[in-house]
Amino acid sequence: MSQRQDNLIVALDIGSAWTRVLAAELYEGAPRYCGHGVVASAGMRKGLIAELGPAAKSVKAAIEQAEFVASANIGECVVGVGGPHIRGLNTNGGIELGGRMREIDAEDVRSAVERARAVERPPDREILHLLRRQFILDGQPGIFDPVGMVGKRLEVELHIATCSGSALQSSVTCVNRAGLEVTEAILESIAAAEAVLSADERELGVCLLDIGCHSSDLVVFFEGAVVHTGSVPIGGQHFTNDLAVGLQVPVAMAEELKCRYGNVVVTDVPQNEDIEIANPQPQMLSLRRMAEILEPRGCELLQYVKENLRHGGVLEALGAGCVLTGGGAMLPGMLDITESQLRVPARTGLPVRLSQLPGGMVHPSFSVAIGMILYANRTRSNLVEESTTWRSRVRAAFAGSF
Repeated sequence: MSQRQDNLIVALDIGSAWTRVLAAELYEGAPRYCGHGVVASAGMRKGLIAELGPAAKSVKAAIEQAEFVASANIGECVVGVGGPHIRGLNTNGGIELGGRMREIDAEDVRSAVERARAVERPPDREILHLLRRQFILDGQPGIFDPVGMVGKRLEVELHIATCSGSALQSSVTCVNRAGLEVTEAILESIAAAEAVLSADERELGVCLLDIGCHSSDLVVFFEGAVVHTGSVPIGGQHFTNDLAVGLQVPVAMAEELKCRYGNVVVTDVPQNEDIEIANPQPQMLSLRRMAEILEPRGCELLQYVKENLRHGGVLEALGAGCVLTGGGAMLPGMLDITESQLRVPARTGLPVRLSQLPGGMVHPSFSVAIGMILYANRTRSNLVEESTTWRSRVRAAFAGSF
C-alpha cells in the first residue's frame, strides 16, 4: 500500500443500514476515485449509534475494503452527520465601522460573523456549519463578499446547522475505535446537495430531500445560499416495516419485495397483477395490495416534509422544486407523491461522477459519500489559499466547523 494519506480524501457515511467508505485521491486539484467499501451496519438504532463496539467493527470492515481496493493505508476521514437530531436556525448580527466610511477588511467580516453566531442554544447542541446567506452593507443587501468595499455598518445573515453533541461524539468515538482520526464533520444533507444540485436550482430555490433508513434529512437553498435545514423521522425502513406487518412476512422478505415490486402510487399498479411468494408455504401476493400499504407512508413522509418547510418559512421558496436522493428515493412513485403533496416539480438526484468512479456508484445511495469528498476538497482548497488572500480567509470562516 503506497498511496500517501495527505493525497487522499476519505469519506465515511455511517448509515442505519449500510456503512459506506469512499476514498479519492487528488489529481491536478480534483478528486479521483481510488476505492470504496460497503458493509452492513451494526450497533445502530433509529439512525443513532446505540452500541459502539459493533458499530466500530462495521466501520473498520468498510475501511479495510476501501484500503484493499485503493491499495492505500487510511488513517483519517471526514464523517457524515445526520438524523432526527439535526436542527437549523437563521440569525444575523453586525458591527459599526465607525463614524466615517472606511474600507472593510477580513477582520471586520470575522467580527460580524462572531456577532451573528453568538446566539443562545442548549448546552448539548454543537455547531456543524456556519453558512453565509448574505452580507448587508449600510442597508444594501445581497452582498456576497464585502472585503474591499466601503461603508459604516456591516451586517451578516447566517444559517447555523447544529446537531446533538452526544450523537456527534458517539460518531467520533466510534471512528476512533476503528483506528481512524476524524478531520471534519459534515451535515449529510449539505454533502448530498454538493453532489446532486445545480447552481441554477440553488439560485431559484430548491429542497434537497435525502431519504435514509430511519429518517430523512432536508436542506433548502434560495438565491444560492442555505436558508433551512432539518430532518423528519420517517425513512425507508418504515416502508419496509409497514409491509412486514401488513403482509405478515419477515422483515427481510418485506425489504426484498419493496425493492423489487414496491410502488407508492396505488393507481400505477394493475389490480390483477400477482406474484407467488414462499411464506413459508407458497402463496399469491397482490402487488396492488403492496401499493395500498406503501402509499399512506409515502404521503405521511411528504406531509412531514411539507410541515417542516412551512415551519421554516420556505415552503413557497421552491422555484426549482424538490430533489430526492438517498436509497429511499428509488422507490417507484416517490416523485409523483412529492409533486402532489408539495405542488412543485420533483426529480431524482444522481451524484456527479468522479473521475474513474465505477458506473454502479452513480446512484442516490452514494450521494452523501460523493458529496463529502467534493465538500472536503473545496474546504481544503480554501484553507490552502488562506495564507495568500483576504477573500479566501473570509470563505474559510464559513467552512464546515468541527
